[in-house]
Amino acid sequence: MPEKHGLTRRALLVGAAPLVAAGPLARLAFADDDKGHEHLASHEGHDHRDLGHAAMIGDQVPAPGGPTDLDELLLPPPALPHQPGRIREYKLVARDKEIEVAKGVTFPAWTYNGTVPGPVIRATEDDILRVEFTNAGSHPHTIHFHGIHPANMDGVFEIVGPGERFTYEFPAQPYGMQLYHCHATPLKKHIHKGLYGAFIIDPAKPRKPAQELVMVMNGYDTDGDGANNFYTVNGLAFYYAKYPITVSRSQTVRIYLANLTEFDLVNSFHLHGEFFRYYPTGSTDQFEYTDTVVQTQGQRGVIEIDFHNPGLFMFHAHQSEFAELGWMGFFNVVA
Repeated sequence: MPEKHGLTRRALLVGAAPLVAAGPLARLAFADDDKGHEHLASHEGHDHRDLGHAAMIGDQVPAPGGPTDLDELLLPPPALPHQPGRIREYKLVARDKEIEVAKGVTFPAWTYNGTVPGPVIRATEDDILRVEFTNAGSHPHTIHFHGIHPANMDGVFEIVGPGERFTYEFPAQPYGMQLYHCHATPLKKHIHKGLYGAFIIDPAKPRKPAQELVMVMNGYDTDGDGANNFYTVNGLAFYYAKYPITVSRSQTVRIYLANLTEFDLVNSFHLHGEFFRYYPTGSTDQFEYTDTVVQTQGQRGVIEIDFHNPGLFMFHAHQSEFAELGWMGFFNVVA
């Protein structure tokens, strides 16, 4: 059955659908009203209104939500020092919830704790992770954690029916950027509907200090045809174009990046004007120095950026279609 606000992928791309995003996307220009952008780094000597930019930014971007709505998904809990045997407890509740994924477009999601993606779970290597899972949804669900754990904690056979509970408990290992998701069948539907999230395991020897961010890439099929109509990081289309992420040029920016996009073989992250170190899975000291990374579903890694210059720098999927359908944003790099 088609989902609410059925908008086909093709219609969105050609600007034929009656969606507020279509006009600004077709124009690919900055808004005429620069009011409210004083907080963004300036590009001295340039008037954006007179230039044809392949981007949108600021108050006129058709993105849902307020300026702090995604902070709990973007900003991970702080890392704790290594203390083997310490118990780290989390509570996850599966709920059916209609969410606004693009301006004026809703999606009947299945969520952990009411958000897509679910909350960031963080532990230090050798902590005991304890997750109390309650299924308040209308379908059977589980939680499958990537990493090392006993067979009876794998989230495949431990099906949790509506109204039931299950507690996952195991040592957190190995260190790196992991993830979690529902593993009930049909698997593609449970993942596509929103049951996934980031799972960070910090190494025993702490990483160097950094401004830390989490970005989970995903897509939404809003018309039920098996193809995504919108793409995002952290769940809301165009959100970080409307609300650029302020970072400091004097501090390393560390991004925990994961791909949970269903229906597309790969997703990607590209940064303008800068190169970064990419650590696949974040589990070794080996890195690639690049400005673009590609991940298939379930792949993840750690990005570290040391910005050389202040200003506005775009980031987006390097599949142009994904960027035009919501997966793009800006860093506002300040001195």
